[in-house]
Amino acid sequence: MSNAGLMISVSGIRGRVGEGLTPELVSSYAAGFGAWARGTIVIGRDSRVSGPMFHRAVIAALQSVGCDVIDVGLAPTPTIQLAVEHHHAAGGLAITASHNPIEWNALKFIAPSGLFLSAAEGAEMRDATTRGIPRATWDCLGRVSSDDEAIARHIEAILALPYIDVPAIRRRAFHVALDCVRGAGATIMPALLERLGCRVDAINLETDGRFPHPPEPIAENLHDLERLVRATRADIGFAVDPDVDRLALVDETGSAIGEDYTLALAAGAVLRRQKGPVVTNLSTSRVVDDAAALAGVEVIRAPVGEVNVAIRMRDEHSPVGGEGNGGVIVKDLHLGRDAPAGAALVLQLLLDENQPLTRIVSRRPRYAIVKDKLDRPAGSLDSAYASLRTAFAGAGVDTADGIRFAWGDRWVHVRPSGTEPVVRVIAEAPTEAMARDLVERSRSYLLGQ
Repeated sequence: MSNAGLMISVSGIRGRVGEGLTPELVSSYAAGFGAWARGTIVIGRDSRVSGPMFHRAVIAALQSVGCDVIDVGLAPTPTIQLAVEHHHAAGGLAITASHNPIEWNALKFIAPSGLFLSAAEGAEMRDATTRGIPRATWDCLGRVSSDDEAIARHIEAILALPYIDVPAIRRRAFHVALDCVRGAGATIMPALLERLGCRVDAINLETDGRFPHPPEPIAENLHDLERLVRATRADIGFAVDPDVDRLALVDETGSAIGEDYTLALAAGAVLRRQKGPVVTNLSTSRVVDDAAALAGVEVIRAPVGEVNVAIRMRDEHSPVGGEGNGGVIVKDLHLGRDAPAGAALVLQLLLDENQPLTRIVSRRPRYAIVKDKLDRPAGSLDSAYASLRTAFAGAGVDTADGIRFAWGDRWVHVRPSGTEPVVRVIAEAPTEAMARDLVERSRSYLLGQ
């Protein structure tokens, strides 16, 4: 089984369709996962054009190793994770490349706990696959059934969270603008917002995977939503990525506030009602530290990757955590990034504060964060890291995930991406000029200049 052109990481396997990622390769990995998991497997997909093709390949592959399949169909990734837990399945497979461009697709491997496989579990699964995949005989092939209630259960679980005052939110009757980027978000976001009594103006609800703009929910990709907020005079705008695990916000003036605020605001709603540490990754803005400080709790940082944050949350008994890319994890729901839950929590915070989003944000400290990436250089990054250590002598250093340098009021994080063949360089400082200087200095060493 050739892995040429694939990105293999803690997140699963990703590739460009027809290049690194083919039905044959997807089938091999799905069969290997099924043989390793040994039991019933839940599967689902986002709306990507290549999704139905890979969906059929995955079902056949799982049946071929004797796994029964529970198919939730087109659904958000967090819905698939919750379905794994609900059915006490041996695992799950989400067919999605999350925020990657339209030509990509991927398999995300889910453990029986509903968490994505850890690095150790992923390595064990891939090792077992390379030793040969035992196939079932004709009389032991897996069976296929459908679960048409998975999204409805997901909505009910969010509405049952102790941090969400559903009657009060319904009375407030928020006006929400929504962009689902023609992804799986249309299967859950309008229905959830309706249950919360919101008046919704939405764009890109078609689930055909033909993304009208780059699907990553970052500020430069949200101009259509910004215009919709202004045109409809909405209280807030919500944007989700194709598999609905990331949420970005647009304020009532029609300005995207930056995806780092999503976790900070959602955490604020939780921490008003339950204290405990907030777990986030090494690339997340200090706005999360400020939200935690306001509640009198600490912030614990983990390597980038949803499963790394989720495991640390479990170990630290953290009620809320996530990542600065708009990913919110609520322990009482499930240990996975969940954009619908994030949206409900942000509405709860707007209700609690009884102020528009612009005023809530303006009362908090502001930082400039610059996120950059460059093609990953050939070979090891160790020499670049060594040069950076010399250049940034005196800074605090964290090597849990790439290398991160921190000073009292600024930081820079350099790490190879697990989802794209790039190196990410993210810096935050009191001003954009300071943050950009950290990024440019880091880039110069990565490029060997």
